[in-house]
Amino acid sequence: MSQTPPLSREQIQASMDRSPYIRFHQMRCEQIDHESQRILVRMPMRPELERAPGSGQWHGGAIAALIDTAGDYALALAVGGGVPTINFRTDFLRPASDTDLLATATIRRAGRTIGVVDVDVHDQEGRLVAVGRGCYSAKPG
Repeated sequence: MSQTPPLSREQIQASMDRSPYIRFHQMRCEQIDHESQRILVRMPMRPELERAPGSGQWHGGAIAALIDTAGDYALALAVGGGVPTINFRTDFLRPASDTDLLATATIRRAGRTIGVVDVDVHDQEGRLVAVGRGCYSAKPG
């Protein structure tokens, strides 16, 4: 892991805001916990992210983007900056409609070359709607 000072929530958010893709999804870093190596990212429901017009139901691609982004920034806590995705998977457990989504990403392993992060996605009522796991390069860039 990096010997750089820990990133603050504000630094993580500033990094997220530099990405046009993340800005489009309006993702917000809500919390970070350096001790547990965990980050919480919120994404609001908007019509552009619906599965079908007027349905209020989340498109799976937007949920997958939230999982990948939260996983990336969880590992950024350990290595000092955003990292490239190597691979990630998403398992959808239930539909989510008319709700913000909250992704809790927890580092499982931050090795010298690869980091592994697990991500749980809940709706605003606390129901688990999707889970994911990402593998990321452990070198920022």
